[in-house]
Amino acid sequence: MAVSTVQEDKKKALGLAIAQIEKNHGKGAIMKMGSTDSRVRVDAISTGAINLDAAIGVGGIPRGRVTEIYGPESSGKTTLCLHVVANAQKAGGTAAYIDAEHALDTDYAIKLGV
Repeated sequence: MAVSTVQEDKKKALGLAIAQIEKNHGKGAIMKMGSTDSRVRVDAISTGAINLDAAIGVGGIPRGRVTEIYGPESSGKTTLCLHVVANAQKAGGTAAYIDAEHALDTDYAIKLGV
């Protein structure tokens, strides 16, 4: 009996924690893995790479969320980001590109459709 009480207490504590996080951050901010009732449909912006969109799991970069792209030098971070920005603009949306390296080539961005 003591084991089931401990397990019930853990479930209750988890439920309270999830409820508090959802209250503070909105529905879908946290969910239990494998739970089908908590799946939230996420709109996404295509990266322009079908395999990458599939690997991300929602068909691209999730809309309305902050996404950080990082990797080694010359790995395609800028090109990927600019493709996403261009696709967001084509869909009538707005996107922000933060150039932390102060190296954005605006001519290249225009050629990619930004």
